[in-house]
Amino acid sequence: MHSIFARINNTSALLSSCMMALLAAIALSTLVFTARPEGNVSVASVQVYSGNTRRYATKRQDLAFVDFNITADFAPLFNWNTKQIFLYLQAEYNTTTGIKNEAVIWDRIIRRKEEANVNVIGKNKYNLRDLSTNFKNAPPASYSLKYNIMPYVGALTYGEAARTSEPVAFPPRKTRV
Repeated sequence: MHSIFARINNTSALLSSCMMALLAAIALSTLVFTARPEGNVSVASVQVYSGNTRRYATKRQDLAFVDFNITADFAPLFNWNTKQIFLYLQAEYNTTTGIKNEAVIWDRIIRRKEEANVNVIGKNKYNLRDLSTNFKNAPPASYSLKYNIMPYVGALTYGEAARTSEPVAFPPRKTRV
């Protein structure tokens, strides 16, 4: 006969194996689910000002301020395995030396399906600045609204909901009054 400890060990091993199989089935079923959110991103204006950097108080650097409009519906992305959706607006441009830069200028977390209809008229939350300290002769930037689906169980899913139709040029630097 088996002791009580051997029976508890066998029962817990069976239950943990069943739990792992269930979690694997949930994770695999999420890969079958595909939805494409519809959205629109437009840039109203871009202003470039000269400002101080954080590291060196005496060093000046160009900062770009972007006014944008976002309309998107992320409700189709919510299902029983969606914990939250992380949205972000990304500026993509090449430097004068040809290096591709991608900078997040705005973000939001959507936790419920009721919050999934996004209408934002605003400006960048985070500074947009270039490592070369200015946007002079920089090629135009394109802006894209991207998302990251964070599930309860399974792999993270990335996607793009909208993109500006044409790249937006950086204007000449303005002086603050």
